[in-house]
Amino acid sequence: MTVKKVSFLCRAIVAGICLSSMTVFGQQQEPHPLIGRWDLVVKGVDGDYPSWLEVRKSGYSTLVGSFVGQFGSARPIAEIKVEGESFSFAIPKQWEDRQDHLAFQGECHVDHIDGDHLHGKTTDNQGRQIKFSGVRAPSLKRKSDPTWGEPIELFNGQDLSGWKPLLPNVPNGWTVKNGILVNSEPGNNIATSQTFDDFKLHVVFRYPAGSNSGIYLRGRHELQIEDNYGDDPESHKIGGIYGFLTPSVNAAKAAGEWQTYDIELVGRTITVHLNGQRVIDRQDIPGITGGALDSAEGEPGPIYLQGDHGPVEFRKITITPAK
Repeated sequence: MTVKKVSFLCRAIVAGICLSSMTVFGQQQEPHPLIGRWDLVVKGVDGDYPSWLEVRKSGYSTLVGSFVGQFGSARPIAEIKVEGESFSFAIPKQWEDRQDHLAFQGECHVDHIDGDHLHGKTTDNQGRQIKFSGVRAPSLKRKSDPTWGEPIELFNGQDLSGWKPLLPNVPNGWTVKNGILVNSEPGNNIATSQTFDDFKLHVVFRYPAGSNSGIYLRGRHELQIEDNYGDDPESHKIGGIYGFLTPSVNAAKAAGEWQTYDIELVGRTITVHLNGQRVIDRQDIPGITGGALDSAEGEPGPIYLQGDHGPVEFRKITITPAK
């Protein structure tokens, strides 16, 4: 059966978006149209913010998944319950002292000609009704290997030329001291004025004991920087793509020492070297991480340095874009 255009209308109840499945009597059940990855935009009271949802099949008919809110990492969805044209699921809280769950009620449309999309309304963690919309996330598969251009020094060793603060009404603690980019008073994040698609990135950095920071690739995927010397590798720790990809080994040095990242990002596929050791080898990043600037995964984006957590220093930041 050829389907040129199919629309599914649904309501979601708790932290989700819904679609009904399509079955044909006597034939194998069609894949549920909600299965896949979705780049979302939530129209919050204080402004729009990005979010992300992945739905996949477990066993014959059970739907499970992952969800990324405005902050934090991907949280597991143990089961998405479908009843007619509605579905619901629960998400464990990220932090014990915060009410960070969301409740969605909305409509979802899948249009196989004009592009997949969904929209509706949700209740935030203070009980306020806000709207959301979303599109099916792009695959970002490349047809060929990149041809690399000329390296660009993103940090000139003298000032903050080419960088801009991201958080309004927050003091910018980033300064340049003795040729080093220093986040001396944590509070604001900074990003490059330039945006990039596929690239190689070389970074030399260090942090004091107990500090926490990160590098957001295209402004959407956080490569963690944290004082985790001697710990077992984990996706939320140094060398990991926050909440998604776990490094094969913890190659971190002790706090106070200069360290290096060498990153290659082509489409969704990333390879990371930490201090000369390959810790992530050609793995696909599923989606945006918490704190992303937006959810437009198919678009170029900036390099963004997290400064709202802890102090960190950068001595060199060099990017080589694909032509």
